[in-house]
Amino acid sequence: MNPALARSSPGPGRPKDPEKRLAILEAAKTLFPRHGFDGTSMDAIAAEAGVSKLTVYSHFNDKETLFVEAVRGKCQELLPDELFLPGAGLPIRQALLKIGRSFLALVSSEVAMNLHRMILADPRNGPKLGQMFWEAGPARITESFRGFLDTMVASGQLEIDDSAVAAGHFLCLLKGAVNVRMLCCDSQSAPSPEQDQAHVEQVVDFFLRAYQPR
Repeated sequence: MNPALARSSPGPGRPKDPEKRLAILEAAKTLFPRHGFDGTSMDAIAAEAGVSKLTVYSHFNDKETLFVEAVRGKCQELLPDELFLPGAGLPIRQALLKIGRSFLALVSSEVAMNLHRMILADPRNGPKLGQMFWEAGPARITESFRGFLDTMVASGQLEIDDSAVAAGHFLCLLKGAVNVRMLCCDSQSAPSPEQDQAHVEQVVDFFLRAYQPR
């Protein structure tokens, strides 16, 4: 961070504007996937958000922190923590379908696709940037889903010896070959909503055949 900016940044006791923070995050979600990590400057993010660069630095210490928060924010937007809380009286299949649809929508989104391509395309982006992306997105989702599975096991709705392995299986099955094709091609290769729905149902039924009590 520029020392001059650090010296002139608002003190810790000064309240920050949540609307400006949200605008900065939205700008980051737009620009990082479009221009890459190296190709996105804090100046550009400030201009996109309609704030000063000083304001960006007052909310986020550096570009790496902003990148992580943008990834986390996008994941939270489509896969909020509440999604992994067992709903009262919600059958296990319906809960898994809800999680599956949301996860597939996230990994199939243009933002997720572009971020994935960005990390894979330039070796300068990894492993540091890849690790940040992993921890802010996939690792958080996997751990949240693992917690959901542990709750289902405790309530007797599932029988799972290793919930971490089972969580990975479920999420990887959802991505499937379609996600790889979309990464390699373009939006024209995206399945229809009906195909997405059928795919999620097939994965959920497959998962339940493996882990439902017998």
